[in-house]
Amino acid sequence: MLALAIAATAGAAAPSVAVAQTPSAAQGNVLTLTDALALARRNNPTLANSVNARRNAAANVRAANGAFLPSVNSSFGGGYREGRQTFFQGQGFGSTNDQLSTDASASANLNLSLGALNDRRAVKAEQEATESDIASAEVTVRNNVVNQYLAALQAQASANLQDTLLTTTDAQLQLARARLQVGSGTQLDVQRAEVAHGQQRVASLRARNTVQVELVRLFQQIGVAYVPGTILDANLPAPPALELQSVLDMAKRANPNLGALKMREESARRQVSSAKSGYYPSLSLQAGVSAFTNRFTNTGQLIDQAQASTLSSRNACIRSEEVRARLQLANNLAQCEGIAFTPAAEQAIRNSQGKYPFDFTRNPYSVSASLSLPLFNGFRREQQIEQAQVQRRNAENNTRGQELRVTADVTAAHLQLNTAQQAVEIQEQNVRTARTALSLAQERYRVGAISIVDLVQARGDYERAETDRITAIYDVQRAFAALENAVGRPLR
Repeated sequence: MLALAIAATAGAAAPSVAVAQTPSAAQGNVLTLTDALALARRNNPTLANSVNARRNAAANVRAANGAFLPSVNSSFGGGYREGRQTFFQGQGFGSTNDQLSTDASASANLNLSLGALNDRRAVKAEQEATESDIASAEVTVRNNVVNQYLAALQAQASANLQDTLLTTTDAQLQLARARLQVGSGTQLDVQRAEVAHGQQRVASLRARNTVQVELVRLFQQIGVAYVPGTILDANLPAPPALELQSVLDMAKRANPNLGALKMREESARRQVSSAKSGYYPSLSLQAGVSAFTNRFTNTGQLIDQAQASTLSSRNACIRSEEVRARLQLANNLAQCEGIAFTPAAEQAIRNSQGKYPFDFTRNPYSVSASLSLPLFNGFRREQQIEQAQVQRRNAENNTRGQELRVTADVTAAHLQLNTAQQAVEIQEQNVRTARTALSLAQERYRVGAISIVDLVQARGDYERAETDRITAIYDVQRAFAALENAVGRPLR
């Protein structure tokens, strides 16, 4: 039994822990970092809200372009008037027949000024700034997903380490029991080995739980529901060698936050020009046309009135011509006899009432143009110019501050990356030393040269060294992700 225990201990004497397991199709759903980033671009809610701003920017540009097109308005209405006269100073006005009416109108108006031209340019700059904001949101989401992906991979590597250490503590427990049986060990050593093994089981359990928690957080950053059984791909490429100056030049060209502030600075300059255009004249053009139609509700009353009017005209004509005839003057009495209300006249009245509601009679159209030159408006123009200039200066200061911030962030991230890469080499050497020390401690414990306490201490030293190595490896990836975030674009 002692020989078997020694053999088992020798197999676990020099544990080797990979940074993370290499996924395979048989293990479950493999989620690479590229796939995670692609899913986040399509599903992340924060990024989706940022992309929606593109629609508002496009609408603002269309509205600014529309300032150079005439605004066209139209109206259509209908009305009803009771058939009752209106009296003014004892005189009756209006028809005694109920009346229905409709009216329609159309008008166009165009205002042209230098301010509208500058406003259009300012809105175009704001649209470009919005695109830069969207790119900045994409960079932020990318950085969050990458960091969470690395956190999940590091948790997975730590869990692998704890599983390896669990195998080691199990072998050490078996060795302690074997030594007790052959009389070269003590019950205290066995109990200490059992405590160490139990603690390692708890550490392994917690490490596996941490992996699941980090995976859940990763899917939250992506913007989709967590898929159980997902395996991450730990085959991340090594960061490329980058010169600081080239990275700084790239950041000044590609950083979206800096680009957005530059566009807003341009917009602020256009706003100043727009405010100054208040001193220049503006041109206004107007055109309009309208039409109407109406009908009376009682057509029979109109016919009766027309018959009465025709009869009255006939009688008046006859009386006048009879007087001329008695005076032996030339007269048209025969023509007066021919005055009569004919069926054709009645039909014409009925036809005239059939125009309602869409057979319109057009009113005269109108066209006008005016040139306006403001002279004095209580210093409001001066106030607007001063406010626009203050906003322009603030935009310039914001751009300069962002340039300094980008330079500092890129420089700091580049320094962190170099330090992290150097730390990996040192930590790997520490792990090799700790692994050798653990192997020697297990051999010495096997022959009884040290106690179980010394063996546990050696295992703890190895655990800390391996944990630091894992942290250092992912610190390199995190530092590179921070550098990409500072630059504002991928660097691979």
